[in-house]
Amino acid sequence: MMPSKTLTALQSWSSVGRWTLFGTMACVLVSVGFNALMFGNMGPEALRRSVISAIVLPILLGVPLFFYMSMRVRGLAITNLRLGLVARTDSLTACLNRGAFTGKVSTLLAQRGRDTNGALLMIDADNFKAINDLFGHDAGDEALTIIARSIRTTLRAGDLVGRMGGEEFGVYLPDVDQRGTEAVAERIRRSVNLAVFAPDGKQRPLSVSIGGVAFEGSASFSELFRIADQRLYGAKQTGRNRVAVVHVADHPAIGLKRSA
Repeated sequence: MMPSKTLTALQSWSSVGRWTLFGTMACVLVSVGFNALMFGNMGPEALRRSVISAIVLPILLGVPLFFYMSMRVRGLAITNLRLGLVARTDSLTACLNRGAFTGKVSTLLAQRGRDTNGALLMIDADNFKAINDLFGHDAGDEALTIIARSIRTTLRAGDLVGRMGGEEFGVYLPDVDQRGTEAVAERIRRSVNLAVFAPDGKQRPLSVSIGGVAFEGSASFSELFRIADQRLYGAKQTGRNRVAVVHVADHPAIGLKRSA
């Protein structure tokens, strides 16, 4: 399958070609029609010359003009796409930012309604403050990019990942049950464990705690987020570097105290 960026580039160049071609053709048709009306009664030779000029001049003037205008429009469209991407994307990890992730998941849940099933995962880097304290904030940023990359490599094409803030990430998994959710979460946990992180030239361990909630039927983002976040901090309290996934219908309510 052709990458989406390549498709977008081809579509934009195709648009430039269409505008140049059809804009020039429209000018030629109008010019030929006008000259035919104006010089039709002046004899065949005058008509022939007027038609030739009506074809040649719009081509000579129209092609560069429409090409230039189309290129300017294409440039504006590309700039708007980039601005939209910047507005939706976390600059450090290239994941969706919190607002974009929340909005997109909420829209998907609303669109599918009772036919929806899937899961929401909340993922938090373990002992992240210690990384910043021991190796500096640049190393902390590197750790976050490694974790984000490890998450993305385990996901399917339709899954969504966003940075919720700090060292916390969210993942939306459509069309999975609780067992599938647990399997994905475990793959993410192992992928982070295996990632190479050597801020001082020596391999240092990275790990994440993951809380998740699987659901069937209608669900709201706020409800799923609350339960997944609760499971996340349950995983933190029971030792970190572990997965805790529950179904939305039977999760127990527990009081939790946040820890790093």
